[in-house]
Amino acid sequence: MPSKRDLKKDINNVLGEIIGQVCDWELENTDKDTKKSEAIIDEAIDTFDELIAKVNVRNVDNVKAHFKSINAELETKGNALLDKLKKLG
Repeated sequence: MPSKRDLKKDINNVLGEIIGQVCDWELENTDKDTKKSEAIIDEAIDTFDELIAKVNVRNVDNVKAHFKSINAELETKGNALLDKLKKLG
């Protein structure tokens, strides 16, 4: 079973890496509009807040299943954010 600390680190690392990649894209594409890239960063921050709030829920019947669902949601939302980044081109 993953610990709460490890899950929080995973959330931070994944979403932080995505934000870093968006910032790199913005630096490499200074001639392009950044509204869409800024929206990706905002969505990553919102996702971070949502997932951390779910991790901190205390009254869960099955902690293992709860953490597993959060991990799956992190993967799904992280991949969606990366797809949006790729579409920026």
